[in-house]
Amino acid sequence: MTSPQRIAVFCGANPGRGGAYLARATDLGAELGRRGIGLVYGGSGGGLMGAVADGALASGAHVTGVIPHHLTRHDPVKTDIDEIHLVETMHERKSLMYRLADAFIVLPGGFGTFDELFEALTWVKIGLHDKPVVLLDVDGYYRPLGALLDRSSREGFISGGERGLVRLASTAREALDLCGARRVAELAAG
Repeated sequence: MTSPQRIAVFCGANPGRGGAYLARATDLGAELGRRGIGLVYGGSGGGLMGAVADGALASGAHVTGVIPHHLTRHDPVKTDIDEIHLVETMHERKSLMYRLADAFIVLPGGFGTFDELFEALTWVKIGLHDKPVVLLDVDGYYRPLGALLDRSSREGFISGGERGLVRLASTAREALDLCGARRVAELAAG
């Protein structure tokens, strides 16, 4: 696979506890810029979303935000980014982000982040896209999810190849390297 041109980052609009989450989000944004890769993200100026956008902007990356109108009432929209798409629904947001991106990196977050992660994986399974999905694990945040996916595979709910669709990285560099690795279809095939 060639190097991705734009990566969608799914993450929380909240900062999480402690500084590790914000630091890792900023590092990811900066690494995108160093590699000349554009950022597609949820458009908020707060939390991990704002941090990844700030890191990307500071290192020269092109930053695209996608945010539903209704969220602008309580999420601060980041106005200093290169482009912003205001959409009507969360479904439109995800669909546009999926179309704009060549790969997906998932930082820690809550329900919205989990929804984006699992929809991106479901779309791979049903053949709507063939793009890498990488979890950027901060302080073991995604270890329990990995254990759940392992159990799901052992119990026959997902295949071993499908389990391989979810790749885990511990640094921004590793996450971006995995985004440029083998195509998803090759992983799913085993």
